[in-house]
Amino acid sequence: MPYPFKTYRQIRDDILRDIRNLKPDAAVGKDSDHYVRASASGASIEGLYEHQQWIVRQIFASTADEDYLELMHANPRGIERKVANRATGNITFSGTPGETVPINTEVKTVTGIAFITGASDVIGAGGTVDIAATASAAGLAGNQDTATALTLSSPPPGIQSQAAIVSMSGGTDVESKEDLLARVLFDMRLPPAGGADFDYYRWALDVPGVTDAYVYPKRRAINSVDVVIETAGGLPSAQLIADVQAYLDYIRPVTADVLAMAPTLITVDITAQLVLDNTTTLAAATASIQAALTAWFDTLHVGELVAEKRLTSLMMDISGVIDVTMTAPTANIQPLLDATHSELAVLGTVALT
Repeated sequence: MPYPFKTYRQIRDDILRDIRNLKPDAAVGKDSDHYVRASASGASIEGLYEHQQWIVRQIFASTADEDYLELMHANPRGIERKVANRATGNITFSGTPGETVPINTEVKTVTGIAFITGASDVIGAGGTVDIAATASAAGLAGNQDTATALTLSSPPPGIQSQAAIVSMSGGTDVESKEDLLARVLFDMRLPPAGGADFDYYRWALDVPGVTDAYVYPKRRAINSVDVVIETAGGLPSAQLIADVQAYLDYIRPVTADVLAMAPTLITVDITAQLVLDNTTTLAAATASIQAALTAWFDTLHVGELVAEKRLTSLMMDISGVIDVTMTAPTANIQPLLDATHSELAVLGTVALT
């Protein structure tokens, strides 16, 4: 049974009651000195009760405020809050064959998100070249779809002002309170065990940019541990995989053969016919359905089933949608997770009529 903390009014009335018990003829009306003093004391005591409740909340990780969660629960366990991560990938530049795209060339999307090339390269005989680049600012906004149009801030001679993204993923915001709490609770429930399966999961999530991981022990050999890592915005970059590999090599038991890898993406294209009410347009329904499907696919893990009826249910939950006839997929999609596969389902195109 929780301790019954009293309200300000209850505290004030208790003080006035005690005064009357000690002195039955004491004036305790709203215009009396006793009432004024009891009100002031009650407010102060209520503040002490609230402070006690606040202290109790900080004792437990699940109820602690954000700063106390980080300083009092995460840091003493060696869990550091992950910083924001920059998206990385490749950009296609076009121009005159033989002309050079210099290092630190800046390109921007129509919304102003900037990317900087990490190396210089020469336009090939076909009039294009792909160059590695990094978002100029850390965060999820740096994750961009393939073929996103870009504009060079200052095109070099012989280089066209337009470019396009080949891939750009791995950007993450500062770790949320909820994700940090999940790692703290994981550490409490499964303390470090010197190289158990769950230790590799914990270690992979320590690396900034990793949002989830799947650990597959003994897949290649008796002492092997394969760690499939996931990140926001698509496949993890080669740099993120290298960072995870380096960290696992540093922290693993000396006899373990550890391999960090990316999942194989299985694209799920969705086609459906909708029946809408008289107040909902196809454009509005499509936008809402696209957002709902994107959010759901973001929760999937390696090897997790994509149930056709679940997709239908997500669309039916949208306001204004009366009925849905799914034309693709027409059956459940089961990504493979075995000795040779580590597949992850991702949302492809959504075509609604």
